[in-house]
Amino acid sequence: MGLPLAIVSMAGLVASNPDKSIKKWKEVCNSLFPESVPSLTLDGVTRILEYCYNDLPADLRTCSLYLSIFPKGSKISRKRLIRRLVAEGFVSEKHGLSDEEVAETYFNQLIKRKIIRPVEHSSNGKVKSFQVHDMVLEYIVSKSSEENFITVVGGHWLIPMSTNKVRRLSVQSSGSEHGSSTKHMNLSQVRSLTMFRRLDQLHFHSFNNGILQVLDLEGCKGLKEKHLKDMCRMLVLKYLSLRGTDISKVPSKIEKLEYLETLDLRETDVGELPKSAGQLKRIINIFGGNKNPRRGLKLPQEINKETMKALRILSGIEIDEQSTGVEGLHQLTGIRKLAIYKLIISKDSKIFKELRSAIEYLGSCGLQTLALNDEGSDFINSLDTMSAPPRYLSALELSGNLNSLPKWINKLSNLHKLTLSVTVLQMDTFELLSDLPLLFSLTFSLSAAKQDEAIEDILEKNKSESGGEIFVPSGGFKSLKLLRFFAPLVPKLSFPEDAMQALERIEMRFEAFEGLFGIDTLESLQEVHLRVNSAADEITNFIVEDLKAIEKPR
Repeated sequence: MGLPLAIVSMAGLVASNPDKSIKKWKEVCNSLFPESVPSLTLDGVTRILEYCYNDLPADLRTCSLYLSIFPKGSKISRKRLIRRLVAEGFVSEKHGLSDEEVAETYFNQLIKRKIIRPVEHSSNGKVKSFQVHDMVLEYIVSKSSEENFITVVGGHWLIPMSTNKVRRLSVQSSGSEHGSSTKHMNLSQVRSLTMFRRLDQLHFHSFNNGILQVLDLEGCKGLKEKHLKDMCRMLVLKYLSLRGTDISKVPSKIEKLEYLETLDLRETDVGELPKSAGQLKRIINIFGGNKNPRRGLKLPQEINKETMKALRILSGIEIDEQSTGVEGLHQLTGIRKLAIYKLIISKDSKIFKELRSAIEYLGSCGLQTLALNDEGSDFINSLDTMSAPPRYLSALELSGNLNSLPKWINKLSNLHKLTLSVTVLQMDTFELLSDLPLLFSLTFSLSAAKQDEAIEDILEKNKSESGGEIFVPSGGFKSLKLLRFFAPLVPKLSFPEDAMQALERIEMRFEAFEGLFGIDTLESLQEVHLRVNSAADEITNFIVEDLKAIEKPR
């Protein structure tokens, strides 16, 4: 594994120094390998990693060392890393970019330099998760320990017990007991704590509540009410992740965390924020609910512009007839992402009108991402009556029994990513969307409609209205690179010449499928991924096998 890693690391180094002359590169090679050797040794790989590390600008060096927080083999979320870098204060606004945008540029540099490698991509083309090569991580952990930057406890690596004051602590699980205890450590200066094991092995009273800024307990088991009470005493906490833990309630004293910027409650049993959460003056990101099954987080009762004016992301919420904070959404004029995971309201209710009014208003203030999962309220079908389109949108998701698209959708010139209910899988939809200049990703999905028996009837009706075949308009979708269909029935799809010429990838998941035609005209197409339901009939399986046998001419 050493040789490929050495080649990849050197390639990243060369790509990041395009102006360096051949003479300089020869000097680099001579310094790394002063004597010619028949094969590359482990020491040689280490020298390459050392050189690559020392070549990093100071900010990137810090970001690299920070990767030692995560255990060997971890699949790490890009967003998790970026939000943590911001909370730690390792990035700040510069050149007109926000701190998160600056962190994104650092992240992209780490990829370019081959320090991290992408594992998954989101439908918008961005890296969703990544990994660090084991040898690179071993080097980073060792370097981080030397510089007393991050202290790793109980991990895979045999790191000597820290005798210094610990500043950032990562408690990892391991089959070995070596270094698995924090008993003899000085934890009074810990500013950042990340746990990857049960909480009963660590006591919060060991820490100085007046300086702890980052607490990441994602996926931890054994979280008790006493732990939550202790958290509410961490008065300068900026980042709190309880994602994937087994908590069901957030204590009302959370309002004491007046510096809190990120609160992550996703994939927990927390169904409602306490009233006091509306007093979090610096809160920027709130994540709750669960995508599968669809569960949401109810809004705090008190939302007003003065207390939550910093809020930028409100994701994973639920709105029903008892929701009391909907009217306050109007006040969140700084919000950039609003994702409603569950929506159950009556068409004649006051909340229905308040929500539509709030979305219309926020759309004029800079809302960039809107996701609505409508469980039968017919709310998504009322969006067409809005007086003006949400013109700043770059991502839109409309799930549920959508009858037709809002007519203003073709005016969204910044729209990059679009996810729609399969109920609008018809030719009219493609025609309406074909001229969107920046549309990168288009998905037709089941989502909320998944359990609705009437969906197949709707798809059959759409199919008959289009004559049994959907033709993608010629000449449109100039920027589209990803096209996805997740439906029980995918009708016959035809691509005329000059259709979707930038398309690189098609993904389909279905039970019944009638074929793809004209894919040989898609000049940029690289991948077609088909996932067939086990209940698929013989004809569908035959069509899939036939499609697999087609070799696209080059």
